[in-house]
Amino acid sequence: MQKVILIADDEPDIVETIKFLVESEGYKCLVAFDGEQALRLAKEKSPDLMLLDVMMPKINGYKVCRLLKFDVKYKDIPILMITARSQEEDRLIGEETGADEYITKPFDVNEVLERIRAYLDC
Repeated sequence: MQKVILIADDEPDIVETIKFLVESEGYKCLVAFDGEQALRLAKEKSPDLMLLDVMMPKINGYKVCRLLKFDVKYKDIPILMITARSQEEDRLIGEETGADEYITKPFDVNEVLERIRAYLDC
């Protein structure tokens, strides 16, 4: 069965780049451009994995992550946080919210694909 990845980022070019890459690997993609939309889609579709930007309109990625990770129905969805913020403090906040991985921009697309595969191809 085809694995579904939810990509949530408020930068359309980043969403399109990641979407193109993961679809070329055979995954199905859902996209959201703000935290509210990401949370709604995650609850409606229960994706196999989420790529979640930290700084988004309406609800930030940290809060979306926390809301999903502290809900028994969605806590097992792997969440890879993507952010331009590379401070250690930001990484710790990501870990506290339950994020499974923390990827900083600019990122290596092959590294992102490797991390996705590590979660989904098991």
